[in-house]
Amino acid sequence: MLICLTASHRNASFDLLEKLSIGAPSAAGTLVDGSDFVSGAVVLATCNRFEAYLDVDEPLTAASTLAVETTIATMSEASGVEASDLRDSLEVITGDGVVEHLFAVSSGLESVVVGEDEISGQVRRSLERARTDGTTSRDLERLFQQASHTSRGVKNRTNVGGAGRSLVRLALELAQSRVTDWAEARILLVGTGMYAATTVVALRDRGATDIGVFSASGRQEKFALKHELTPWADLADAIAASDVVITCTTTTEPLVTVATVAPNRRRLIIDLGLPRNVDPLVATVEGVEMLDLETISLHAPLAQLTAADDARALVSTAAAEFQAVAAEQSLSPAVVALRKHVFDILDAEIERARGRGDSTERTEQALRHLAGVLLHTPSVRARELAREGRGEDFRDGLEALFGLTDTRAAAPATPLRPAGSGAGPVVDGSLDGPGHAAAV
Repeated sequence: MLICLTASHRNASFDLLEKLSIGAPSAAGTLVDGSDFVSGAVVLATCNRFEAYLDVDEPLTAASTLAVETTIATMSEASGVEASDLRDSLEVITGDGVVEHLFAVSSGLESVVVGEDEISGQVRRSLERARTDGTTSRDLERLFQQASHTSRGVKNRTNVGGAGRSLVRLALELAQSRVTDWAEARILLVGTGMYAATTVVALRDRGATDIGVFSASGRQEKFALKHELTPWADLADAIAASDVVITCTTTTEPLVTVATVAPNRRRLIIDLGLPRNVDPLVATVEGVEMLDLETISLHAPLAQLTAADDARALVSTAAAEFQAVAAEQSLSPAVVALRKHVFDILDAEIERARGRGDSTERTEQALRHLAGVLLHTPSVRARELAREGRGEDFRDGLEALFGLTDTRAAAPATPLRPAGSGAGPVVDGSLDGPGHAAAV
C-alpha cells in the first residue's frame, strides 16, 4: 500500500519546512530499517514542500496508521520539529490518491508558481537519493518513474506555467520595481548548484551582464568559468561591490549575516535558499531591502486556468492508467496459476497417450495450440475485470471452477539497477507479456 505524508506552502509554515529540509531527507534509511512493515521510503524536500512516500506492507489491520506515526516520530527526531506540530501540519494521502498527487506535484501543479520547471528534477533526484540510500522499492520505483514521464507529457502538451516560469523568475519580477536597469546592476550570486544555473539564465534573460558568484565550498572558480561570471573569494567584499545579492545554496546555516553586509548603501537581497541563506536580522541593516521565499510566495500568480485544467486532466488520465496497469499486474499470479493448471493437465494426458502409442507430434502441437486459444479469453477477461476493480471476481471464479486457491503469489522481485545508473527496474508482470506503463 502506498502512503504519502505531505506538508507544503499550503498548510505549513516556512519555518517548519526549513527545519524538515535539513534533517528529514536523511532519515528515510532509519525509517525503513527500523520498521517491520515499511518496505520503502522516498523523501522529497524542496523550498516549499516536504513529502514522505511510503511503501507499506499490511500484515496488520492498523499497519498504515502505525506507519504514519512511525514516520512522524522519525522525522520529528531527525529535524527537531515537535511531533505534535508535525502531525498538525501533515496531510496523509493513501492508496490511489498518492499516484495522482505525485503526478500533480511532479508536473508543477502544486507549486507556489504553477507549472514551475524545477520541481520535476527535484522529484527525480529524490528517487535517485533513495536508490543510493537503498530505501526505494519496486512500487515506488514504478510510481516515481511514471511521475517523471507524466510531467514531461504535461509540459509538452500544455502551456501550463507559460514560458519557463519558475520561483526564480517570479522573484526577479517582484524585484523589478527596485532594479531600474538590470543591464547596469552589479549582481552577486551565492551558490553554484542547479538552482544557481537556473538563476543565471533568468538574469541574462532580463539583460543582466555584470554577475559575480561566491561559493562557501570554494566552487566559484569552476562555476564562473562555465557560465562566464566573475568569481569572488570573499563574501563580504563581494556583497560590498554588489547592488543585488541572490542566494540559492543548500547550506544549513545562514551565510549572509549582519557582519557580512555593510550599512548605508541601497542594496536588494533575494533569499531563495531553504534553509535560509540570509539571517533575518540582515533586514535591519540600513539600506537593505529583502525578499525571501515567504514573501515571494504571497505574490505567486494565479494559475492560467485553461492550461492548468488541461494539465490536471492529463494527470488524472495518467493516474487512472497507472492504477489500471497495477490492477492488471495484481492478477498476473491468478492468470499464471490458470495456465499452469491447464497445461499440467494437458501434459499429463499427452504422456498417457504416448504410453499407449496414440500420440503424434502434430497432434500434440494441435492440442497445445487449442489450449492457448481457450486460455486467451480468460486472460483478456482478467484484464477487463482488473480495470473494473473486480479482480476478486476472477479469483473466486478460478476457485469455484478449478479449485485454484494459490492465486495471490507475489510476482518475482525485480532487481533494482545500481545507484546512479539513471534507470529503474525492468517491470514485467502484465497479463500478456512485458509490463507497460501509462502514457500521457
